[in-house]
Amino acid sequence: MSAAVPPSSAGAAAASLSYEQAGVDYARIDPLKVSAQRAAAATATQLRAHGFSEVAASRGESAYVVDVGPFYLASIVECLGSKAIVADEMAALTGRSWYDAIAQDTIAMAVNDLITVGATPLVVQAYWAAGGSDWFADAARAKALVEGWQRACERCGVAWGGGETPALAGIVEPGRIDLAASCTGIVSPKERLSVGDRLGPGDAIVLLDSSGIHANGLSLARKLVERLPQGWLTEVAPGLSYGAALLAPTVLYSPVTEALWKAGIAPHYCANITGHGWRKLLRHEKALSYRIHALPPVPPVLRFIQEHAGHDDREAYSTLNMGAGFALFVAAPDAERSVEIAQAQGVGARIAGRVEAGAKELVIEPLSLRFGDESLQLR
Repeated sequence: MSAAVPPSSAGAAAASLSYEQAGVDYARIDPLKVSAQRAAAATATQLRAHGFSEVAASRGESAYVVDVGPFYLASIVECLGSKAIVADEMAALTGRSWYDAIAQDTIAMAVNDLITVGATPLVVQAYWAAGGSDWFADAARAKALVEGWQRACERCGVAWGGGETPALAGIVEPGRIDLAASCTGIVSPKERLSVGDRLGPGDAIVLLDSSGIHANGLSLARKLVERLPQGWLTEVAPGLSYGAALLAPTVLYSPVTEALWKAGIAPHYCANITGHGWRKLLRHEKALSYRIHALPPVPPVLRFIQEHAGHDDREAYSTLNMGAGFALFVAAPDAERSVEIAQAQGVGARIAGRVEAGAKELVIEPLSLRFGDESLQLR
């Protein structure tokens, strides 16, 4: 694979469009996350009054884990972000609702984080905050949201417990909705817990394919539409518009992790590749090197964004998933079988690299890229 994709003539004429210019600056956001984590950690003593304790190693991971005795409980809350705006814009252009698709995205944002710690998802709760009660009057849109939410729950084997549907005029823009989900899961038996204590040199890195942009990087994608000759309807591939490609539902990876456990494979660590792109492979705090030798195919919409935003490979792979939606760190003898199990669940997969002793860094050999420890500061 070439080291970079040359911009088109239109892209070359325009200045590079960064994620920060689109309104998302992780350098400003991450310090608050770190501060909140430290304050939150101080509250862990409250669990003792109930006879429980936290799994301290889950602090800073994608889901929080509590030891309740015979098993662990894991929990997470996540929001969809601005992908709902794309659905609204495309609905106006196409006359169809895309809310069934973004319902799955919202569930995936929570479930795909929860399973990183080895949890089986049990219950999902919905949070649908609209800019006013008028939003709920569109019966077709509401029906699509409900049906898509239910189907995603059924695909993940989770119960939809309930939720909240506030009308927040003055907080959420009129005609818009903020979608979020929380998820609770169980880690049972306890040896299924995956918080990186077994992660080490010699482990294989198995990457699971993404379906497109998923639900991260939409601020950049929406800003980019201003440069496109036909806006949302600009083709990224024959017969596939930019807007439709962005709205491809996020892959639900829990069927893969459940199938792995049933086959006797317990990942040593997992990473949901969302914000921060491939830098998420550096998430665990251990000083280890992650060497990538094989890349997944890049979905056309992500290659399109890279080209038209004027991104080199370093910026693209540090911002977008570039074809890899989820990473499994497994014992080397389990790697081939892990790939086969994922593929049997309809998810593309490949052995992409290995974990090595050494300084904490990610090396993507086919692209001659290196990301050091300083590239990801989440703790």
